[in-house]
Amino acid sequence: MKMNNKKTIQIIFAAILFFCGNRLISQNVKFEGGYDKFGNMCQLMIFDSKENLKCNDTVRVYTPDGEIKGTLLLLHGWSGCYKDWGDKMDIQKISNKWHFRIITPDGFYNSWYVDHTHPDKMQTRKFFNEELIPFIVGYFKASPENFFIDGLSMGGHGAINIFIDNHDLFRAGGSMSGVLDLEKGRLKTEIVKMFEEKLDERLKEESATYRIKNIANSEKPILISCGYSDFYFFCSQEIADACKENNVYYIRLDSPGTHSWKFWEFALNQHLWYFERLVDGEEMGFKH
Repeated sequence: MKMNNKKTIQIIFAAILFFCGNRLISQNVKFEGGYDKFGNMCQLMIFDSKENLKCNDTVRVYTPDGEIKGTLLLLHGWSGCYKDWGDKMDIQKISNKWHFRIITPDGFYNSWYVDHTHPDKMQTRKFFNEELIPFIVGYFKASPENFFIDGLSMGGHGAINIFIDNHDLFRAGGSMSGVLDLEKGRLKTEIVKMFEEKLDERLKEESATYRIKNIANSEKPILISCGYSDFYFFCSQEIADACKENNVYYIRLDSPGTHSWKFWEFALNQHLWYFERLVDGEEMGFKH
Protein backbone atom coordinates (compact mmCIF):
# COMPACT_ATOMS: atom_id res chain seq x y z
CA MET A 1 0.00 0.00 0.00
CA LYS A 2 1.40 3.37 -1.02
CA MET A 3 1.46 6.32 1.35
CA ASN A 4 1.83 9.95 0.40
CA ASN A 5 4.90 11.83 1.57
CA LYS A 6 3.01 13.78 4.25
CA LYS A 7 1.62 10.59 5.82
CA THR A 8 5.04 8.94 5.73
CA ILE A 9 6.65 11.90 7.49
CA GLN A 10 3.92 11.87 10.16
CA ILE A 11 4.49 8.16 10.87
CA ILE A 12 8.27 8.60 11.06
CA PHE A 13 7.87 11.62 13.38
CA ALA A 14 5.51 9.71 15.68
CA ALA A 15 7.91 6.76 15.81
CA ILE A 16 10.82 9.03 16.76
CA LEU A 17 8.81 10.66 19.56
CA PHE A 18 7.65 7.27 20.85
CA PHE A 19 11.22 5.97 20.91
CA CYS A 20 12.58 9.11 22.61
CA GLY A 21 9.87 9.11 25.25
CA ASN A 22 10.39 5.49 26.20
CA ARG A 23 14.17 5.80 26.13
CA LEU A 24 13.91 8.64 28.64
CA ILE A 25 11.94 6.41 31.01
CA SER A 26 14.82 3.98 31.25
CA GLN A 27 17.37 6.79 31.68
CA ASN A 28 16.09 9.36 34.14
CA VAL A 29 12.35 9.07 34.84
CA LYS A 30 10.50 6.75 37.15
CA PHE A 31 6.78 6.45 37.81
CA GLU A 32 5.00 6.12 41.14
CA GLY A 33 1.45 6.47 42.41
CA GLY A 34 0.28 9.16 44.79
CA TYR A 35 -2.74 10.95 46.27
CA ASP A 36 -3.67 14.60 46.60
CA LYS A 37 -5.56 16.23 49.49
CA PHE A 38 -8.89 15.48 47.81
CA GLY A 39 -8.13 11.76 47.83
CA ASN A 40 -7.57 11.64 44.09
CA MET A 41 -5.03 9.12 42.91
CA CYS A 42 -2.55 10.64 40.49
CA GLN A 43 0.52 9.50 38.65
CA LEU A 44 3.89 10.80 39.82
CA MET A 45 6.81 11.22 37.45
CA ILE A 46 10.17 11.70 39.15
CA PHE A 47 12.92 13.15 36.98
CA ASP A 48 16.53 12.66 37.98
CA SER A 49 17.92 15.91 36.53
CA LYS A 50 21.55 15.91 37.56
CA GLU A 51 22.70 18.13 34.71
CA ASN A 52 20.09 20.91 34.79
CA LEU A 53 18.39 20.96 38.21
CA LYS A 54 21.12 19.19 40.20
CA CYS A 55 18.25 17.36 41.94
CA ASN A 56 14.98 15.50 41.29
CA ASP A 57 11.80 17.09 39.99
CA THR A 58 8.48 15.53 40.97
CA VAL A 59 5.58 15.95 38.57
CA ARG A 60 1.91 15.08 39.11
CA VAL A 61 -0.16 13.80 36.19
CA TYR A 62 -3.97 13.88 36.25
CA THR A 63 -5.64 11.87 33.50
CA PRO A 64 -9.34 12.45 32.72
CA ASP A 65 -11.90 9.70 32.68
CA GLY A 66 -12.70 8.74 29.10
CA GLU A 67 -11.68 10.95 26.20
CA ILE A 68 -8.47 12.99 26.34
CA LYS A 69 -8.79 16.12 24.20
CA GLY A 70 -5.57 17.83 25.19
CA THR A 71 -2.64 18.14 27.55
CA LEU A 72 -2.09 21.13 29.85
CA LEU A 73 1.26 21.83 31.51
CA LEU A 74 0.25 23.86 34.58
CA LEU A 75 2.85 25.81 36.59
CA HIS A 76 2.63 26.93 40.23
CA GLY A 77 3.59 30.24 41.79
CA TRP A 78 6.31 31.59 44.06
CA SER A 79 6.98 29.62 47.27
CA GLY A 80 4.95 26.69 45.91
CA CYS A 81 5.63 23.20 44.61
CA TYR A 82 4.16 20.50 42.36
CA LYS A 83 1.45 19.75 44.94
CA ASP A 84 -0.06 23.24 44.96
CA TRP A 85 -2.67 22.94 42.22
CA GLY A 86 -3.92 19.51 43.24
CA ASP A 87 -4.05 20.33 46.94
CA LYS A 88 -5.79 23.72 46.58
CA MET A 89 -8.56 22.57 44.23
CA ASP A 90 -9.95 19.34 42.82
CA ILE A 91 -7.78 19.09 39.71
CA GLN A 92 -9.06 15.60 38.90
CA LYS A 93 -12.61 16.97 38.72
CA ILE A 94 -11.43 19.79 36.47
CA SER A 95 -9.50 17.31 34.32
CA ASN A 96 -12.63 15.18 33.90
CA LYS A 97 -14.82 18.20 33.15
CA TRP A 98 -12.68 19.50 30.28
CA HIS A 99 -11.21 16.17 29.11
CA PHE A 100 -7.66 17.44 29.55
CA ARG A 101 -4.65 15.65 30.95
CA ILE A 102 -3.21 18.13 33.49
CA ILE A 103 0.48 17.96 34.40
CA THR A 104 1.78 19.92 37.40
CA PRO A 105 5.59 19.98 37.68
CA ASP A 106 7.72 21.39 40.46
CA GLY A 107 9.07 24.85 39.62
CA PHE A 108 10.59 25.10 43.11
CA TYR A 109 10.29 27.87 45.68
CA ASN A 110 11.96 30.76 43.87
CA SER A 111 13.12 29.60 40.42
CA TRP A 112 11.00 32.00 38.33
CA TYR A 113 11.40 29.30 35.68
CA VAL A 114 14.71 30.85 34.56
CA ASP A 115 18.30 29.59 34.55
CA HIS A 116 20.59 30.66 37.35
CA THR A 117 23.48 32.85 36.23
CA HIS A 118 26.00 30.21 37.32
CA PRO A 119 25.80 26.96 35.31
CA ASP A 120 26.65 24.87 38.37
CA LYS A 121 23.37 26.01 39.97
CA MET A 122 19.74 25.31 39.04
CA GLN A 123 18.94 25.67 35.32
CA THR A 124 15.16 25.51 35.49
CA ARG A 125 14.27 26.70 32.02
CA LYS A 126 16.76 24.27 30.48
CA PHE A 127 15.13 21.46 32.45
CA PHE A 128 11.72 22.33 31.03
CA ASN A 129 12.96 22.91 27.49
CA GLU A 130 15.42 20.03 27.26
CA GLU A 131 13.95 17.35 29.55
CA LEU A 132 10.35 17.75 30.67
CA ILE A 133 8.68 19.06 27.51
CA PRO A 134 10.42 16.60 25.12
CA PHE A 135 9.37 13.81 27.47
CA ILE A 136 5.72 14.93 27.52
CA VAL A 137 5.70 15.21 23.73
CA GLY A 138 7.23 11.77 23.33
CA TYR A 139 5.56 9.76 26.07
CA PHE A 140 2.10 11.34 26.16
CA LYS A 141 2.00 12.09 22.42
CA ALA A 142 1.22 15.77 23.05
CA SER A 143 1.07 17.51 19.69
CA PRO A 144 1.06 21.17 18.56
CA GLU A 145 -2.69 20.76 18.02
CA ASN A 146 -3.53 19.83 21.62
CA PHE A 147 -0.64 20.86 23.90
CA PHE A 148 -1.05 23.95 26.12
CA ILE A 149 0.85 25.68 28.93
CA ASP A 150 -0.48 27.92 31.70
CA GLY A 151 0.42 29.07 35.19
CA LEU A 152 -0.26 31.46 38.06
CA SER A 153 1.86 34.36 39.33
CA MET A 154 5.52 33.22 39.06
CA GLY A 155 4.16 30.32 37.01
CA GLY A 156 2.32 32.72 34.71
CA HIS A 157 5.68 34.31 33.91
CA GLY A 158 7.22 30.87 33.41
CA ALA A 159 4.37 29.67 31.20
CA ILE A 160 4.64 32.59 28.77
CA ASN A 161 8.42 32.33 28.58
CA ILE A 162 8.35 28.57 28.00
CA PHE A 163 5.57 29.07 25.43
CA ILE A 164 7.87 31.53 23.64
CA ASP A 165 10.81 29.09 23.80
CA ASN A 166 8.76 26.16 22.45
CA HIS A 167 6.32 28.03 20.27
CA ASP A 168 6.17 25.31 17.61
CA LEU A 169 5.17 22.66 20.17
CA PHE A 170 2.20 24.44 21.81
CA ARG A 171 -1.27 25.36 20.58
CA ALA A 172 -1.65 28.29 23.01
CA GLY A 173 -0.33 29.66 26.29
CA GLY A 174 -1.84 31.33 29.32
CA SER A 175 -1.05 33.41 32.38
CA MET A 176 -3.16 33.93 35.51
CA SER A 177 -2.08 36.89 37.68
CA GLY A 178 1.29 36.57 36.00
CA VAL A 179 4.37 38.48 37.17
CA LEU A 180 5.23 39.28 33.58
CA ASP A 181 7.61 42.20 34.21
CA LEU A 182 10.38 41.12 36.59
CA GLU A 183 11.77 44.63 36.87
CA LYS A 184 8.59 45.81 38.61
CA GLY A 185 7.68 42.73 40.63
CA ARG A 186 6.95 43.00 44.37
CA LEU A 187 9.31 40.07 44.90
CA LYS A 188 12.25 41.65 43.08
CA THR A 189 14.54 41.03 46.05
CA GLU A 190 13.78 37.29 45.69
CA ILE A 191 13.99 37.24 41.89
CA VAL A 192 17.51 38.68 41.83
CA LYS A 193 18.79 35.67 43.78
CA MET A 194 18.55 33.71 40.52
CA PHE A 195 20.77 36.19 38.68
CA GLU A 196 23.45 37.61 41.04
CA GLU A 197 25.26 39.23 38.10
CA LYS A 198 24.11 41.67 35.39
CA LEU A 199 20.94 42.25 37.42
CA ASP A 200 19.33 45.07 35.47
CA GLU A 201 20.10 43.44 32.15
CA ARG A 202 18.72 40.05 33.11
CA LEU A 203 15.63 41.40 34.88
CA LYS A 204 14.66 43.08 31.63
CA GLU A 205 15.73 40.36 29.20
CA GLU A 206 14.09 37.52 31.16
CA SER A 207 10.73 39.33 31.45
CA ALA A 208 7.91 37.91 29.35
CA THR A 209 6.83 41.42 28.36
CA TYR A 210 10.26 41.94 26.76
CA ARG A 211 10.61 38.49 25.20
CA ILE A 212 7.20 38.51 23.47
CA LYS A 213 8.95 40.08 20.46
CA ASN A 214 10.53 36.67 19.81
CA ILE A 215 7.17 35.38 18.53
CA ALA A 216 6.11 38.49 16.59
CA ASN A 217 3.19 37.92 14.19
CA SER A 218 2.13 34.75 16.02
CA GLU A 219 -1.44 33.56 15.51
CA LYS A 220 -1.23 31.18 18.46
CA PRO A 221 -3.18 32.97 21.19
CA ILE A 222 -2.04 33.89 24.68
CA LEU A 223 -4.72 34.08 27.39
CA ILE A 224 -4.12 36.75 30.03
CA SER A 225 -6.26 36.76 33.19
CA CYS A 226 -6.00 38.95 36.27
CA GLY A 227 -8.28 40.34 38.94
CA TYR A 228 -8.96 44.07 39.15
CA SER A 229 -7.69 44.19 42.74
CA ASP A 230 -4.54 42.13 42.10
CA PHE A 231 -1.28 44.02 42.71
CA TYR A 232 -0.02 42.56 39.41
CA PHE A 233 -2.95 43.86 37.38
CA PHE A 234 -0.63 46.32 35.62
CA CYS A 235 1.19 43.35 34.07
CA SER A 236 -1.93 42.45 32.08
CA GLN A 237 -1.87 45.86 30.42
CA GLU A 238 1.87 45.65 29.77
CA ILE A 239 1.72 42.23 28.12
CA ALA A 240 -1.36 43.25 26.11
CA ASP A 241 0.49 46.31 24.83
CA ALA A 242 3.54 44.17 23.98
CA CYS A 243 1.34 41.69 22.09
CA LYS A 244 -0.30 44.52 20.13
CA GLU A 245 3.07 46.05 19.29
CA ASN A 246 4.37 42.71 18.01
CA ASN A 247 1.14 41.53 16.36
CA VAL A 248 0.74 38.52 18.65
CA TYR A 249 -2.77 37.14 19.16
CA TYR A 250 -3.97 37.51 22.74
CA ILE A 251 -7.19 37.30 24.75
CA ARG A 252 -7.29 39.50 27.85
CA LEU A 253 -9.73 38.50 30.57
CA ASP A 254 -10.11 41.10 33.35
CA SER A 255 -12.57 40.45 36.15
CA PRO A 256 -13.09 41.18 39.86
CA GLY A 257 -10.60 39.29 41.97
CA THR A 258 -7.37 39.29 43.94
CA HIS A 259 -4.12 37.31 43.99
CA SER A 260 -5.86 34.25 45.42
CA TRP A 261 -6.68 30.59 44.88
CA LYS A 262 -10.35 31.51 44.60
CA PHE A 263 -9.54 33.60 41.55
CA TRP A 264 -7.13 31.04 40.06
CA GLU A 265 -9.69 28.23 40.21
CA PHE A 266 -12.13 30.46 38.33
CA ALA A 267 -9.45 31.51 35.82
CA LEU A 268 -8.25 27.93 35.21
CA ASN A 269 -11.73 26.79 34.24
CA GLN A 270 -12.11 29.88 32.07
CA HIS A 271 -8.84 29.15 30.24
CA LEU A 272 -9.72 25.50 29.74
CA TRP A 273 -13.00 26.59 28.13
CA TYR A 274 -10.95 28.47 25.53
CA PHE A 275 -8.42 25.67 25.15
CA GLU A 276 -11.17 23.12 24.56
CA ARG A 277 -12.72 25.31 21.87
CA LEU A 278 -9.35 25.56 20.13
CA VAL A 279 -8.99 21.78 20.11
CA ASP A 280 -12.57 21.28 18.90
CA GLY A 281 -12.21 23.89 16.18
CA GLU A 282 -15.07 25.95 17.56
CA GLU A 283 -15.63 29.57 16.51
CA MET A 284 -13.51 31.99 18.56
CA GLY A 285 -14.11 35.17 16.58
CA PHE A 286 -10.67 35.03 14.92
CA LYS A 287 -8.61 32.77 12.68
CA HIS A 288 -7.07 29.88 14.57
